[in-house]
Amino acid sequence: MILSYKTFVLEYKHPFGVSSNTRSSTTSVFIKIEHEGKIGYGEACLPVYLGETVEGTIAFFEKIKPFLVHHASSSFSEIIKAIDEISLENNAAKAAIDIALNDLAGKIERKPFYDLMGIGKSDSRLTSYTIGIDAEEMIGQKIKEAADFSILKIKAGTKDDKALINLIRKYTDKPLYVDVNQGWKNKEEVLEMLHWLHEKNVILIEQPMPVTMLDEMAWVTERSPIPTIADESVKRLKDMDSLKGCFTGVNIKLMKSTGLTEALEMVNYAKQNKLQILLGCMAESSCATSAMAQLMKFADYVDLDAPNLLKNDPFKGVQYKNGKIYLNDLPGIGAEPIDTLF
Repeated sequence: MILSYKTFVLEYKHPFGVSSNTRSSTTSVFIKIEHEGKIGYGEACLPVYLGETVEGTIAFFEKIKPFLVHHASSSFSEIIKAIDEISLENNAAKAAIDIALNDLAGKIERKPFYDLMGIGKSDSRLTSYTIGIDAEEMIGQKIKEAADFSILKIKAGTKDDKALINLIRKYTDKPLYVDVNQGWKNKEEVLEMLHWLHEKNVILIEQPMPVTMLDEMAWVTERSPIPTIADESVKRLKDMDSLKGCFTGVNIKLMKSTGLTEALEMVNYAKQNKLQILLGCMAESSCATSAMAQLMKFADYVDLDAPNLLKNDPFKGVQYKNGKIYLNDLPGIGAEPIDTLF
């Protein structure tokens, strides 16, 4: 197995604002793994808040290169498990390798990932469209550009989130997901806000309180009129036991979970423990987004809009129409690079 990589700057159509920062681009490191005449593609998307660097990601890939050569005869599942044990960190790099190996496996077997895993193809699903924090004029423009989408996702955690939601409601009455990114601290005020948001047609709230406030989150969730979804509170399968009773559901993302293999395990855990599932993304291209979309059949909510926010997506994969995301029938993850990325 031969691994190669390419660094690529994904540029947003508009500056993307959250409560902690605003950025105009995000760097991804794309990989390809060549084996038996086939090529599998993967992506390590590296927004600053993930805490992983381009340099660290590339160093991990360089470490893995000889490992893949020497273990080419091992099963892909064995390789994925062994690579995970090499480092406690580098989740996005591991995700890229996992995605590429699952893409490769599908191409060798000539099956889409959803068939390879016995999942079955999902019907088209509604996905939310994210509106980042911005000036009123730009928020209005972004909402107009999202006319095809039936659900909007709003980044909150501002000094006055009620004013932000009221501003949104000047332009649209569409149902909203609201992502607070740990921005609220007082449980009584959080509960009051959730009741107010419920009246404003908000249908879920993501990570309203800091990861350290699980007891307070449990108190809020027990009384909340809308689902509470864990994001920063969970990265991997091992984190999910601590969420029992604290949230209604969990946001699963490939860059946190180390890829499709563990994301599927997290889905199974969530189903067994009656946790709702939001399939999410960070700023991925159509490469990693197409990979995550393979699991849509299990989702209660879908937030896989990232390619729509980019002006230079270097992959083609899932399709969007009338606010819905559609899988294709291509083998593997259903995504291929455009032109000469590699």
